[in-house]
Amino acid sequence: MIDNNFPLYLTVFILTLAFTCLLEKKLIPMLQRSAQQPIYEEGPRWHMNKSGTPTMGGLAFVISSAASALVAALVMLLTKNFTTLISITICVCYALLNAGIGVIDDSVKLKNKRNLGLSAKGKLILQFILAVVFLLARYLLLEERSMISFSFGTIDLGLLYYPISIIILLGITNCANLTDGIDGLASSVAFSVGVSLFYISAALSTEASVYASAIIGASLGFLIFNLHPAKIFMGDTGSLFFGSLIASTSFALGNPIIAVFAGGVYVIEGVSVILQVLFYKLRGKRIFKMAPLHHHLEKCGWSENRICIVSILCTFIFSIPIYIFYLP
Repeated sequence: MIDNNFPLYLTVFILTLAFTCLLEKKLIPMLQRSAQQPIYEEGPRWHMNKSGTPTMGGLAFVISSAASALVAALVMLLTKNFTTLISITICVCYALLNAGIGVIDDSVKLKNKRNLGLSAKGKLILQFILAVVFLLARYLLLEERSMISFSFGTIDLGLLYYPISIIILLGITNCANLTDGIDGLASSVAFSVGVSLFYISAALSTEASVYASAIIGASLGFLIFNLHPAKIFMGDTGSLFFGSLIASTSFALGNPIIAVFAGGVYVIEGVSVILQVLFYKLRGKRIFKMAPLHHHLEKCGWSENRICIVSILCTFIFSIPIYIFYLP
């Protein structure tokens, strides 16, 4: 069942989709001149022919998503739904600040003309600070405590809630970043995650439905330009935005663990990197031909479009436990 705010969700989707497409068309020639993607030297050799493709295309859907969220926030203000207004503000600001980290990271890469931006430690410190501020804001302004919701009731995690929440916020955000390695993958996964989140949140959470609508519109609009062969890449600007917005949406649904299942493809990509590094350090051997997992599949002969399609299907499969244990 869809609630009375469905026209708002549809408006957010259409606005985000339309603005993303329009802005992307304007950005491609501009970024083609000033922001050409440096290709990772240790990546698959056939990726070198992608050199020169403009990056930071995530700016288009970051701007369009923020504009659509502003429309939703104004509707909440006019209807005096202040709790939802505050939640939208907190989550969108969190995603925008993570996108800001991505902008800095992409800018450093472009300046140095290498696919090496901010240090991993530097990014994690900044993301940790943002995660703490995000949780503190929800605690103080929304009186959000340590309870997580399921279809059968609620569970109080106590003090464990906060370290688990920070791990999920940082983990999903950075795993989304790792997933952005081939044409269309990060945007197609974000699209399928958005669809899953909307199915879960419709009629249950106005703010989560707004985010999901924006994610669907933004990812679909960007995917038009990002499918193989990609005309533009989203860069860390876009992947960190998607990851952080998806992670924060799970908090609006009252259960951060939702992000782990809905973002199951992100988790697998991240785990593949961790296993590759650990196994190589312990045994001197590699589990995968290359990590993250999508590069392994490429080396096994999978096309980029095939990897995207399978990832979309896997996202829906990984979301099944949420449908069972979260939906009433």
